[in-house]
This record gives sequence, C-alpha cells and structure tokens, in this order.
Amino acid sequence: MSELAVVTGATGALGSAIVACLRSAGLTVVAIARSESDLEQLASGDERIVPVAADLGDDAATNALAAALHGRVRVVVHAAGLPTSGTLEAITPGEITRGVDVKIGGLVRVLRAVEPHLGDGSRIVVLGGHYGYEPSPAAPLAGMVNAALSNLMRALADYWGRQGVTVHLIAPGPVESPRMQAIAERTAGRRGDTTPEQVLDEYRAGSPLGRLTTIEEVAWAVGILLAPEAAALHGATLSLDLGRRRGIG
Repeated sequence: MSELAVVTGATGALGSAIVACLRSAGLTVVAIARSESDLEQLASGDERIVPVAADLGDDAATNALAAALHGRVRVVVHAAGLPTSGTLEAITPGEITRGVDVKIGGLVRVLRAVEPHLGDGSRIVVLGGHYGYEPSPAAPLAGMVNAALSNLMRALADYWGRQGVTVHLIAPGPVESPRMQAIAERTAGRRGDTTPEQVLDEYRAGSPLGRLTTIEEVAWAVGILLAPEAAALHGATLSLDLGRRRGIG
C-alpha cells in the first residue's frame, strides 16, 4: 500500500483540490467529511480515496478515523472549514463554541487518531487564515480561531519536531470560492445597497494584486510541503495573502 495522506474537510472546495493534489503525488488519501454522499462522490472510481464520514466536533471522530488507518501517514492536512457565523455585532457564543470545537478540537481529535502512524519525515499541515493576524469585525470567528491555531501550531511544532515530524500552518487570504461567494451574498443582503460582486471587489482591493487567493494556490502550497526540503519550514506559516498583511510583526 502507498503511504497515506489524511485530509479533513475533504469534500469542500479547498479540501477536494487538496485531495486531488495529494492523489497526483501518489498518496492514498483518507478523506474525512460529515456527508457520506459527498464522500461517495469524491471517492467515485478511485480506490485510493478512503472515505470516513465523521463530525470533527464529536470525540467519536477519533475512533472512526483510527479504524481507517492502515500504514504510515505521510501527511495530515486539517482543512475543515469554519461554520457559518455572524459579524462582531451578531456572532453568538454558540457559534464561537462550535468553531473552536471543529477547528481546534477537531485537529486534536485527528492527531490522536494518527499519532501511531506518524514517523520521521511526516508532515502536519493546518489551514488557518489571514484574519488570525489581521482581525476584522466582519470575520470575528475566523480571527479568533485562526489566532488560536497559530498558537497551537507552535506547541505542536515543539512537540512533534523531536520525533522528526514537521508542522506547518498555511494562512490564505480570502479565497475565490463558493464559500466566499456566500459571504459576499450575505454581506450584500445585510447592507441592502450593495451587490455581492461589489463586496467581492472590496475584498479584492485589500490586496496590492487586486484579487483573491485561488483554491489552486492553496493546494499548491500543500503539495510543496511534501518535498524533503520543506522540513526547513518546520514551525513556519506560509502566508498566501497576496500582500494583504502590512505589519512586520
């Protein structure tokens, strides 16, 4: 059997692109998502995509994943998306709790399942985001959770590095995706005097390049971390934000 990749959020726009990237690298992908039907569609016709239906916000996900692992895990990619949430004025404590449980707790649950299968040269890759470094009242949940991911990633790097396992955080800016389109539609609806395309243009204007990060660019970043030389990026954050962050800290 080929080496394994474990991908959470595997049926989302980012996750499915990452699955395709890792399959093209010759890895068997253990794909985790909540929807069995979406997983069946993802894995259709490809015996080297192993579907695991699990809710990362539930401790049962650890056992479900552990049962599907047979072999060495080359890379874990935590690409589970955050639940839909409100702006700073509207966000609820329940939304915050759910976001932390899926993104932070979910990562811990996954790592507990894969720990016996990691070894020297394995990678742990976590998808965070720009708002973990540049807070915005329009995206408070993304800011809070991604900042926490950055902190956790540093602790994981210290722990796992002693075992030859490297840890990496990928922090894209807003991504051109169906999720971003939905955000723009909700924002335009709330304002009442703006179209979704105008909202997207505002996000694009936040980058000196005048565009959003693409799904393909995020998948590419995951792919390059498979290279042996990428061990030098242990503990580092790959900021795919198209120059949005102006600070030097």
